[in-house]
Amino acid sequence: MTQKALHRPALTVLDTPEEVAETAARRILDQLRAAPRSVLGLATGRSPVAIYAHLAEAHRAGTSFAGVESFNLDEYIGLGPEDPGSFAHYMHRHVFDRLDMAPGQGHVPDGLGDPASVARAYETAIAAAGGIDLQLLGIGRNGHIGFNEPGSAFDSRTRVVTLDESTRRANAPDFAPGAEVPREALTMGIGTILEARRILLVATGAAKSAALHAALHMPPAPDCPASALQLHPRVEVLCDRAAAARLKDG
Repeated sequence: MTQKALHRPALTVLDTPEEVAETAARRILDQLRAAPRSVLGLATGRSPVAIYAHLAEAHRAGTSFAGVESFNLDEYIGLGPEDPGSFAHYMHRHVFDRLDMAPGQGHVPDGLGDPASVARAYETAIAAAGGIDLQLLGIGRNGHIGFNEPGSAFDSRTRVVTLDESTRRANAPDFAPGAEVPREALTMGIGTILEARRILLVATGAAKSAALHAALHMPPAPDCPASALQLHPRVEVLCDRAAAARLKDG
């Protein structure tokens, strides 16, 4: 791998997950105040729910999201927007139906389309929008960002991936009892993510502490996909004290 300059992400440790959510929402709102027509990269999962609730509260208080365009990190293959387990369904429930974004401005990969064609079209759409101004990320227990599992190349683009069993187990509570978590997904690649102008990573809970330590303190390597963020000059990490517990060991 060609030697690239490394950057130390800005780190803010907060007392509680709620403070992390409030601060992350404030960062997004600051971005929109500076550039109302921003392109946002958005994440799903349990951590962003509280962030999106703060954005919805800001909208009720008068903030407009009418100029915003967004691109989600990923979607399960085989799930459409009507499936409660899909990320498209999640985004409508927590974001699109609660904000005044223009119709069609919130993009989620099509889990029902031809995966290779969807992946190519997604990259084209991001480029046509001018690229992502602020990318919101979570981190998996195995260090994944998006659905870029360990072993993902740092120059990877939007593509089909096979999900680790650990990821499927972690996401099982988001599905109905007995429902099978899909084995494949479409995800923005690490290379796609690193092209965002700014990146905001949120991590809460002790279960994320080992992954966060590896991401911030170990040399960048594919076995911890989030460690690729050290190659980006404008990354901020917001975490609670539980997620930061191992950082002092670095």
